[in-house]
Formats: sequence, C-alpha cells, structure tokens
Amino acid sequence: MEVDKIKKLIENSLNKNKANNIVTIDLKKKSYIADYMIVASGTSSRHLQSLSENLLVELKKSGLDNCRIEGYESSEWKLVDAMDIIVHLFHPEKRSFYDLEKMWSENLPKEKAMI
Repeated sequence: MEVDKIKKLIENSLNKNKANNIVTIDLKKKSYIADYMIVASGTSSRHLQSLSENLLVELKKSGLDNCRIEGYESSEWKLVDAMDIIVHLFHPEKRSFYDLEKMWSENLPKEKAMI
C-alpha cells in the first residue's frame, strides 16, 4: 500500500475514534526512520489503548500485517509502528513534556540526521 494512503487511513482512524490534536509531520527530508510521524492525544489510558488497538485492526484490514504496538503496558503513551509511519499517542501532559512536534519541526538535511 502506498505511504500516502496509509497516512490517510491512520488520520481517518484517529479522527473516527476521537483522538485529539492530530499532527502529521513529514520526515522524508529529516530522517531515515520513517516518511511520516503522526502525533495525537487521548483523554485517558483506556482511550489511548483503544486508539492504538483500533488503529492496528484498521491497518491489518488494509493488508499491513507487520504493524505493532509498543508501550502496551504504559498508561500515558503508545507507539504504533506502521512501517513507514510512526504514530505516537500520548496523554496530554506527556505529550507536552516530550513536545515531539517542536523537536521535529526544525528542517534538518538527511545527511545530518542521526537516525
């Protein structure tokens, strides 16, 4: 499946399941780790768990069987590894603490990317 279609599927799933403040960051010119990073917030640990599990189901329905959830035991953060897209789901306080949007907003040439 094309990466832009996967991105749209993820954004739609997060919207449908009421994730808050969904931000998509283009990493193509910043890092080799992924093409996109999507950051969103949930309202509670149950909401974060539900968002990550529902997203995994949607990805598998679309034929992406190798996706997985990390941070399964955490109540404040989940990561869904969707191949070329990394999805971070945070409790709002943790999200502001890590501030991934700010960290990845700087334009960094791929040659200087650490990862």
